Amino acid sequence: MNIRRRPVKPNNITSGDISPENQYSGEPIKASDALPLPLYLTNTLFFTMFFSVMYFLLHRWREKIRNGIPLHVLNFSELVAMVSLIASFIYLLGFFGIGFVQPKENNGSWDVEDECPQPVRRNVPMKSEKPVKVITLERLGDEEEEIVKLVVEGKIASYSLESKLSDCKRAAFIRKEALQRTTGKSLEGLPLEGFDYESILGQCCEMPIGYIQIPVGIAGPLLLDGREYSVPMATTEGCLVASTNRGCKAIYASGGATSVLFRDRMTRAPVVRFGSAKRAAELKFFVEDPMNFETLSVVFNKSSRFARLQNIQCAIAGKNLYMRFSCSTGDAMGMNMVSKGVHNVLDYLQNEYPDMDIIGISGNYCSDKKPAAVNWIEGRGKSVVCEAIIKEEVVKKVLKTEVAALVELNMLKNLAGSAMAGALGGFNAHASNIVSAVYIATGQDPAQNIESSHCITMMEAVNDGKDLHVSVTMPSIEVGTVGGGTQLASQSACLNLLGVKGANREAPGSNARLLATVVAGSVLAGELSLMSAISAGQLVKSHMKYNRSCKDVTKESS
Repeated sequence: MNIRRRPVKPNNITSGDISPENQYSGEPIKASDALPLPLYLTNTLFFTMFFSVMYFLLHRWREKIRNGIPLHVLNFSELVAMVSLIASFIYLLGFFGIGFVQPKENNGSWDVEDECPQPVRRNVPMKSEKPVKVITLERLGDEEEEIVKLVVEGKIASYSLESKLSDCKRAAFIRKEALQRTTGKSLEGLPLEGFDYESILGQCCEMPIGYIQIPVGIAGPLLLDGREYSVPMATTEGCLVASTNRGCKAIYASGGATSVLFRDRMTRAPVVRFGSAKRAAELKFFVEDPMNFETLSVVFNKSSRFARLQNIQCAIAGKNLYMRFSCSTGDAMGMNMVSKGVHNVLDYLQNEYPDMDIIGISGNYCSDKKPAAVNWIEGRGKSVVCEAIIKEEVVKKVLKTEVAALVELNMLKNLAGSAMAGALGGFNAHASNIVSAVYIATGQDPAQNIESSHCITMMEAVNDGKDLHVSVTMPSIEVGTVGGGTQLASQSACLNLLGVKGANREAPGSNARLLATVVAGSVLAGELSLMSAISAGQLVKSHMKYNRSCKDVTKESS
């Protein structure tokens, strides 16, 4: 098993030589760097010494054997020659031998039993007047080294490092180093610097060891409801941003798109069990009785200033009852908010129905992070419809296709094709592509892309068949502008770009609703562009242009 070598400062380098700016620059320090002569002269000197002395000694030993003189009897010149031979042999062994026995596949790693240090990287003078960009890395001090050893030995739990050290970045660094040692796998490509680890403590990610880099592109301007938006999209799929951008251009040239948010409610559905189906039905009647709704609302709404219970929908399976609570949640996505309200109601119902057995606060009738017909039909989060009329000349010049071709393709692909596949909420070309990219950029929960991407795309020829009416209907867009990943610096910047950062104090919930309409408008642009590319036979060509690297991978792999 291999581990990363611990960097320590070589004896021939003073503390002034190792500053945060020049600790590492890419070249490992070699023993020969300490010599006063250039490397090629030093090698020439020792090579010449080794072979010259070896020839001299062999010649002398041959004469001694012929004259019967014992070989161990040495004069002064032979003694000097022996010392020179040993010195040159040690140098050559040290210079060439280590590089030979150390496998290249280890990337500079050593066996667990080997305590040799990792070469410290330093600045090497360059024959260039331009400054060299230096990457600063953390180094293990004596105290950190001891903590790493304790983590590796299991004497300190990795998850407890933040509380024990009171330094989140230091904890992440030590955890990463310990992980490399225990697994023998290098994490060199996983960056650690440049991230605020305090910002994720207790809310976004546990036991961090770094962060993933995802590029963010901009599509737009998207002209929606009379306002222009530059839409941030975090993705590693080439062509996606360019395609969405083309859709935005077509919408803009046609006068823009309009949107309507017709439902706003987050859901949570606990499951409870009784001794009989009759008792389960009695609770169902009680909960759904309008006379009892006000009482349940008061209990539910105590959980938050923004949570407001809207309705409770029940379903029975034998003696088990599923109660789907729906409520508004302000500018938060609202999962925690609705869960707290449900918990309050369950405590209240427990007093009224002492024989009720609470199985779980979530019984999957919500339904969260899973494709479900209940979300497709009843909606979850924000339900939005977005539409635009694309002019005939825009369809031809910008989208490079025809109105009739788009209408036919939409019917056979998005409608009939999806039905043939048994799609659930997937009557679209690639809504999830845009939803995922916007979600990651703005700090939403990427897993909720599943139900948030429920979408039906409709296309119809209008104005005597000259223009194209296109719309997307998305019943389950689950977004928020406060809480979770929205508070991180990068994601917060993207929300600020859209003008929806944080909570709207004047009109609570309006920022999250606006973000949902922007998501729908971006999906509209993405659907329009991709369908046009397929209709015009440009899909493969565009992906070959934007979604394939032109690097010579054969050279990199050799």
